[in-house]
Amino acid sequence: MAEYKLGEIEMKFAEIIWKNEPLPSNELVKLCAVELEWKKSTTYTILRRVCERGLFQNNNSIVTSLVSKEEYLSHQSEEFVDNTFAGSLPKFFAAFTKRKKLSEQEIMELQKIIEDNRGD
Repeated sequence: MAEYKLGEIEMKFAEIIWKNEPLPSNELVKLCAVELEWKKSTTYTILRRVCERGLFQNNNSIVTSLVSKEEYLSHQSEEFVDNTFAGSLPKFFAAFTKRKKLSEQEIMELQKIIEDNRGD
């Protein structure tokens, strides 16, 4: 099972992979040099680290994700609700909407999500 923890810098690195995958590892080195101002050794160190966590892989010098960005963010969201609101979506939603009013469009989208996930 993948370890779903990325620090701020690792998240920027992951974004580069998700945006450009599949990509040769030497191309990843070039992108990281431009976008993160990293040396080759730093890129390979971080790549090894995220591969060991089961989030990405480097097979035959081609880097791809094992966990999509959507899966990663979904897991992070679930963990946040679990840790902060004892797993209660209604408590999270109440806290979220206390300071930010929802637009009609957002309300309609949320109602559709609820209807699509109703367990009838």
